[in-house]
Amino acid sequence: MWMQQRVSLKLSQKPVLTQSLRQLVKLLALNKLELKEEINQELTENPVLEITSEVDGDRDADVDLEEAAWAEEHGNNPADRDVLEAAGLLPGNGKVSAGVDGKAADSAPAAAEERPESSTDPFDDIDLDSYFQEYLDPGFRSPMGEVSERPSFETFLAKAVTLTDHLLWQLSLSHASEGVAAAAECIIGNLNEDGYLTATLEEMIPASGATLEDLQAGLALVQEFDPIGVAARDVAECLLLQLRAVDADKGLAGQIVREFQEQLQDGNVAEIVKRTGRPQRHIETAIALIKGLDPRPGQRYSSDSVRAVEPDVQFVKTPNGFDVVLNEDDLPELRLNRQYRRLLEKDRSSKEVRNYVKERYNSAIQLLRNIEQRRQTIRNVCESIVRRQTTFLSHGLEHLRPMMIKEVAEEIGVHPSTVSRAVANKYAYTPHGVYELRFFFSEAVQGPAGATVPLLLLKRKVKKMIEEEDPARPLTDDHISKMLRQDGIQVTRRTVAKYREDLNIPSTHRRRRN
Repeated sequence: MWMQQRVSLKLSQKPVLTQSLRQLVKLLALNKLELKEEINQELTENPVLEITSEVDGDRDADVDLEEAAWAEEHGNNPADRDVLEAAGLLPGNGKVSAGVDGKAADSAPAAAEERPESSTDPFDDIDLDSYFQEYLDPGFRSPMGEVSERPSFETFLAKAVTLTDHLLWQLSLSHASEGVAAAAECIIGNLNEDGYLTATLEEMIPASGATLEDLQAGLALVQEFDPIGVAARDVAECLLLQLRAVDADKGLAGQIVREFQEQLQDGNVAEIVKRTGRPQRHIETAIALIKGLDPRPGQRYSSDSVRAVEPDVQFVKTPNGFDVVLNEDDLPELRLNRQYRRLLEKDRSSKEVRNYVKERYNSAIQLLRNIEQRRQTIRNVCESIVRRQTTFLSHGLEHLRPMMIKEVAEEIGVHPSTVSRAVANKYAYTPHGVYELRFFFSEAVQGPAGATVPLLLLKRKVKKMIEEEDPARPLTDDHISKMLRQDGIQVTRRTVAKYREDLNIPSTHRRRRN
């Protein structure tokens, strides 16, 4: 078969995020401390942004008349009007529409003409053209290209690579189709810190919009990535993936992992020898190989650094229920620096300077709007949580109700991914302590009289049963399942075993021996 290159045209439609939407998505996923860092970074890069201070009120009153006169003179230019209006520099927007003593803004030009022409402007003493071209060029400037006596500090900065970053980088190098790549990205997003897949493929179909075939192909693709064993659904699959990498999954080691997990955990070599009929030295060699595997492959990319936690919201009890209060006391209050409007005058600066200032104004306005949109989205999500978890806030953990992200998204009219980002890495202060916002979302398990029980409470119930058991006669998974069914909670023995493994509780045999 001959290989040849062909040029063809393909017409397709796909969603493309604008720069404003990308920034909004980024800000929405930040908690309070991260948002403060992002705002400080924007303040460093954008000279048009500044922090509002308490002493600025008197200065604003003094310059209101001058602002109104300038805005009326230059706001008639259609090319500049949108930027100026959004920046709050045009009359009629509540900022410069009235004088100091309550006089109408139409008297501002006369007042401005009475100002002495000899008054000096600090901008007149600056070579603005060279300043903007040399230091405030909006294009990318590599730190290595800067002329400095010392190396740039940014050259030495580094960011820890997370498991998600490492897997997405490998996905970008693969040659998978768009559907399989999208499914693989969804699978990567559902891995926990140990590298295990926490959701079934059927559960991911509505959220990802992918087919079951694409999700299966995406799972097989991710399981080939480094670290080996990632995206497994249980410990046995994780170990088998690592054995497959060295062509040992079909041998004795693979058989032990598949058929003798309980004996392997208990170290019962004699039972494995008896049931396999293989020599003991062969069994011991296979077990030594298994012990050299990593049951938590994602942990090597887990950061152990201490992370400061500060609640982003507070659920405050009032006579009428609970109110949502955003914790924004120490967040910088931003505004636009109106002094830069002088640089938009054609007789004061070059065209390049004016274009740069317009671009910075647009960027600053976009940031302010996205910060406000982030604030409203978080408030709407938290108000929905309060309405659904009022009994928990009033009476405690035992009254937590099942709640899904999809339900909250439908209530406030946004996509489920928006709710997921809004609650990511954010904490709420409640009357019962500080909880992560994701804590309030838990799937439901069939409970008594057709009611539902949160999965979190069910796991706590299983843990409490095991803690209260007789050490000489520990409860089996089947016994726990029967006890739960007597309480009206329908779970199988395999489900109880899965919950027990999630809680890192050993098996009945190991608890009895210990």
